[in-house]
Amino acid sequence: MTGYAPLPIPPTALGELRDRDDAGRPPEPFTAREDGVPLRCVGSPLRCCLRPIEPGERVALVSYAPLRRWAAAVGADPGAYDEVGPVFVHVEECGGPRDVRGYPFARPGALRTLRRYDAAGHIVGGALFEIPEDSRAGFDRALDEAFAHPEVEVVHVRALEYGCFHFEVRRPAGSARS
Repeated sequence: MTGYAPLPIPPTALGELRDRDDAGRPPEPFTAREDGVPLRCVGSPLRCCLRPIEPGERVALVSYAPLRRWAAAVGADPGAYDEVGPVFVHVEECGGPRDVRGYPFARPGALRTLRRYDAAGHIVGGALFEIPEDSRAGFDRALDEAFAHPEVEVVHVRALEYGCFHFEVRRPAGSARS
């Protein structure tokens, strides 16, 4: 299988995160700058539109619990597998991803973890993944391997260095279970 769809943070969740994040805190918006004041973030991934932050954009670093939100939508209970981590989002509605081709934040050589979750929201494995030069083919192979396990319903792609959530991929509708 190829052509998995990397999913951004859903619009409803973004609206809630722009009011209060998943750790219960209000966002602290700032203007992205390259000089590190107030925070070096230019080039960091925006999870609302799956592209890097550009200088001058109004953004916020918020806590996000992607598994908790997915589980609530499908009636699962992740229990101890629930986790909250930092993500950058636009402060105002941005319209989401535009013309996403391939996989976002796919810098060759970067290390990712692909965490696999079942229908109950429990972790059922994971894999370390180094993004190859042909990132699309590499991600397709890694996701094929993840979804070859019939219990896997959703995969979270995270940066290895900081554990930051990058995007989610769900089992494609109608895909065969081995």
